[in-house]
Amino acid sequence: MASAVFHQSIGTLQSHQHLHNSGFNQEFQNISVKLISKCSKVDMGLSMSRKGEFCSAKRNFHVVQASASQTSVVDPVSTPSNGSTNEIKNKSSEAALILIRHGESLWNEKNLFTGCVDVPLTKKGVEEAIEAGKRISNIPVDMIYTSALIRAQMTAMLAMTQHRRRKVPIVMHNESEQARAWSQIFSDDTLKQSIPVITAWQLNERMYGELQGLNKQETADRFGKEKVHEWRRSYDIPPPNGESLEMCAERAVAYFKDQIEPQLLSGKNVMIAAHGNSLRSIIMYLDKLTSQEVISLELSTGIPMLYIFKEGRFIRRGSPAAPTEAGVYAYTRRLAQYRQKLDEMLH
Repeated sequence: MASAVFHQSIGTLQSHQHLHNSGFNQEFQNISVKLISKCSKVDMGLSMSRKGEFCSAKRNFHVVQASASQTSVVDPVSTPSNGSTNEIKNKSSEAALILIRHGESLWNEKNLFTGCVDVPLTKKGVEEAIEAGKRISNIPVDMIYTSALIRAQMTAMLAMTQHRRRKVPIVMHNESEQARAWSQIFSDDTLKQSIPVITAWQLNERMYGELQGLNKQETADRFGKEKVHEWRRSYDIPPPNGESLEMCAERAVAYFKDQIEPQLLSGKNVMIAAHGNSLRSIIMYLDKLTSQEVISLELSTGIPMLYIFKEGRFIRRGSPAAPTEAGVYAYTRRLAQYRQKLDEMLH
């Protein structure tokens, strides 16, 4: 039963269950799970014979929607005691949203176009991820979303090793019935100390087409510096057989609105570990940037950005300071209370 509840929390069950009133289970007692089957074709601006599908034929995506009757919490440390169902219903609940661009990858180090090629972090990238974790170590995290690429997943996992709450991030495997069955957890206590990690290809880096694997300097020499700059920095011009930033934004923002925003609306604190272009796309939506403003937006690797979601609005708070600097925790009363409760619990 405990394992079934954990999987229900991210929409892996297809029916409601009556759950016991304890810890992790209580949170999802009144959740309505809506299963949506998607497989949208992405027009990549190619010839008819080369248009691609960015999803597998029968990929299922799940939306978790909290019902108006939801009154319980996963973790008393991460949720203020004065919360109410009316806050959720009226979009007045408050939640933290953390965005982290992955640390340096092995192809970043080699100055290669990486895109959707799946390469891991360098030693420097590992250190950047750990430093990012220190910066967010006192900010609540209830759910984690990453791209399907290992460099983003490594960044999320390494960052969470520094969190003072010491919950364990667990990757959800929903690719088959067997995968779900084999990854079940049978301890309520363990579930209470777990954070679901959802991986999604829609959060992947922009697909760079025929540039992937090429050295950036050599590519500029071959095609011309201006042409390569146009491919990299324009909003709607894709590289050969690849995605423009506009195309990347269509999938990333749609996923954010369909899957992640409802979690924030229900009061969940969310961390997203992804990539320069998928995160730029999401920030464009959060900050209401124009296409001209977003192409000049630069995101450093391994530096988290904090947003507060309150009353249906996203308020950017910049990058959290290190744990020894108290300023970030004064952003909201709720974050200050969370840190105080952590101090009380850990000392």
